[in-house]
Amino acid sequence: MQFSVNWLKQWVNISDTPEQLSEQLTMAGLEVDATAAAAAEFSGIIVGKILSAEPHPDADKLQVCEVDSGNGLFQIVCGAPNARAGLVAPLAVVGAVLPGDFVIKKAALRGVESNGMLCSSKELGLAEDAGGLMELPHNAPLGTDLREYLQLEDTLLELDLTPNRADCLSIRGIARDVSAVCGADFIPHEISAVAATTERLIDVELEDPAACPRYIGRVIEGLDASAETPIWMIEKLRRSGVRSLGPLVDVTNFVLLELGQPMHAFDLDKITGGIVVRRAAVGEKLVLLDGSEAELDSDLLLIADDNGPLALAGIMGGEASACDDDTSNIFLESAFFDPAVIMGKSRRFGLHTDSSHRFERGVDPEAQVEAIERATGLLLEICGGKPGPVIVAESPVNIPQRHPVTLRLARINKVLGSSLQADDVEPILQRLGFTIETTAEGWNITPAGARFDIEIEEDLIEEVARVYGYNNLPTRMPAGSIPAPILPEREISLRRMRQAMVANGYSEAINYSFIEHKVLNAVGQGDRAYALVNPLSADMDVMRTNLLAGLLMNLDSNQRRQRERIHMFELGNVFAASTRKGAAPEQTLRLAAVASGSVVPEQWAEKSRPMDFFDIKGDLQRVLALRGQDDVEFVSTNEYAWLHPGQAAKLVINTETIGWIGAVHPQVLKQFKINSDVFAFELNAQNAQKRELPLAKNISRYPAIRRDLAIVVSETVSYAEIMRVIRNTAGDLLADLGVFDVYQGEGVEKTCKSLAISLILQDVSSTLKDEIVDSIIIDVISALEAQLGARLRGK
Repeated sequence: MQFSVNWLKQWVNISDTPEQLSEQLTMAGLEVDATAAAAAEFSGIIVGKILSAEPHPDADKLQVCEVDSGNGLFQIVCGAPNARAGLVAPLAVVGAVLPGDFVIKKAALRGVESNGMLCSSKELGLAEDAGGLMELPHNAPLGTDLREYLQLEDTLLELDLTPNRADCLSIRGIARDVSAVCGADFIPHEISAVAATTERLIDVELEDPAACPRYIGRVIEGLDASAETPIWMIEKLRRSGVRSLGPLVDVTNFVLLELGQPMHAFDLDKITGGIVVRRAAVGEKLVLLDGSEAELDSDLLLIADDNGPLALAGIMGGEASACDDDTSNIFLESAFFDPAVIMGKSRRFGLHTDSSHRFERGVDPEAQVEAIERATGLLLEICGGKPGPVIVAESPVNIPQRHPVTLRLARINKVLGSSLQADDVEPILQRLGFTIETTAEGWNITPAGARFDIEIEEDLIEEVARVYGYNNLPTRMPAGSIPAPILPEREISLRRMRQAMVANGYSEAINYSFIEHKVLNAVGQGDRAYALVNPLSADMDVMRTNLLAGLLMNLDSNQRRQRERIHMFELGNVFAASTRKGAAPEQTLRLAAVASGSVVPEQWAEKSRPMDFFDIKGDLQRVLALRGQDDVEFVSTNEYAWLHPGQAAKLVINTETIGWIGAVHPQVLKQFKINSDVFAFELNAQNAQKRELPLAKNISRYPAIRRDLAIVVSETVSYAEIMRVIRNTAGDLLADLGVFDVYQGEGVEKTCKSLAISLILQDVSSTLKDEIVDSIIIDVISALEAQLGARLRGK
């Protein structure tokens, strides 16, 4: 937000220098990003008037002008296309100095003497381009120094505002803050209502009152759109970084800068029927003021008439209803739009307008009538015309209401470590424009309409602190005790899980929770993606539903940097759109990893070999071993489209699936431009955190007995199923269990496999007898036969 200090002084009574003002604003949280003079350095430029303009005798594009300086007549040779008799323009007399230390001297152009120079705004450093001489008002006093006439001894300040301070996107809003920060009197400007002189109305309908709860309009007939904008308004706009485009646009821009309320003027004769504020229909199109054609979606809010769209609400008007020099009747618009409806929509079309910048941050919902009265008064003063009655269409239940916030003096001093008194606090709140009600403990404060950033007590405390001055607060170290966190014994800490992954040779990756939707679709997990209303960029338009997609992007990035062995993991939240309409996305903490390349780094002690399924399975098992339980089953599956068939498994605890593991499908790798095999897993970290408390057991003093079984089962039976049957059957006497051979080939059916399994049996109270061991082995064999169709090899 760029503004003129001279303009600011019309709203607040300050005597501070621009440097002092910049310092105070910055320290109060309104950072001054840049300061500049309102005009380049020049001298000897006065107001002059062309009395006559005759063609140059020896040059087609030059004219010989007789110019009245107020103190005499001068002959000036000029090549400007708009040089004409009666024109008032800046005159650089002999000896004047233009920007860049260019000194004006008496000269002869094509044999004709020229005693000075008529200037354009570009030559004076007041504009970047110019199509001719700078035209001044006809009543400008001749001979007056131009710097004095235009009050160019001024300083421009540019504020770098945070998104929550939309109230300072206007001169009035900045003046409120300056009044509080500098302890100066705010100068209120009374805006009088303009009486209607015609009964002309236009119907306004709010089809979506939640998106537009207040729409104010007014018809003005018989105005002169070709009238000249006053020089004082042109200068105020210029010093705010806005170019003059004619009185209709200039007035709406001026009100926007002065009061912070965006406005728009429609050519009334180009409107059919009434105004309707509605959502766009899919497939509708609108040609905007900049000439671009916007294809509309149903989430866009429109200003429309009976024939179709007229403007993108809160963003930009349409070309078909635009005003021009022939416009004589207009419809003025001043509205309040829900910030959430406008937010992010302009970026969809590559736009960023002054209106959208303010509407998506929030404007004062009570300022619309005031703004339309101000604009009406200015337009009548400049262009004439007959105003109709103010048209009000509103839905009071949807208009944001400011509710009182309790502020306690004791709380202020506790948070700030200060010793402020009520007399220190009340003037600050009053100068900020807040409504104050005194209570026993402090105050009930109702924030100003434009202060959407004030919602809780701490917001008010921050206001007090920044206005009182952070430098004026005492320096005190915070006191108090910080209790040690209590770590539940039945839960593995996330830090411990991270350490386990690092111990496995993995590096941690930290990715954004935002991702491009098509990337999620590439891994087949984009169905429940939660779309962002206001994405940071096009490639961050949804919340991630998994960690795999981000890790594959990381892996591709590393491979392109000539990294061959890549082992990475991430521990973070994923999000899924809720099945309940309007509900927040469902959030889950997950652990994921990807591995590609060799199992171990290149070395002399071990021969390099590529990663396979069982390597990453072992890495995961070492993490799951922290749980102290061997209850996670790896169940073969082909239900995950992003995994290679035959090299995929789901992770199951007590029939509940908590994740998956396997080789990433080659088609998925191709979409990420990854040219090597990748193995990955992803699981619910909260399930993996749960563990049983370790229990102390007696160490047996008696010998253990080992029995080996060679069984034949279907190749579809997993070792986890065999292990579960044996453990359930053998009971507490089973001390250990393991498989030491797997065989498929001659002597075993093609659809079967042979497993050699060792059972270690031991009792803590006595030596096991063969009769007991034999009985257990017989029961185990019977259970395997009955439940899994197994048989002893050789039978």
